[in-house]
Amino acid sequence: MLEGLFQPMHLLVIFFIALLVFGPKKLPELGKGLGEGIRALKDGMKDGNADTKAEIKPEAKPENKA
Repeated sequence: MLEGLFQPMHLLVIFFIALLVFGPKKLPELGKGLGEGIRALKDGMKDGNADTKAEIKPEAKPENKA
């Protein structure tokens, strides 16, 4: 369904619409903010994975004395 979503023509149309909506002066600021947000999200995900791996402890097996 989303196979052809990121074709070059589609990206050009999206860029042109963004250029019309935000203007040429605001577009670089929006791109910079978006890039910083994505970078922060990736860094947070890396830190979160490292934290959870450090918190996971092996479970003690229950003793079965019958």
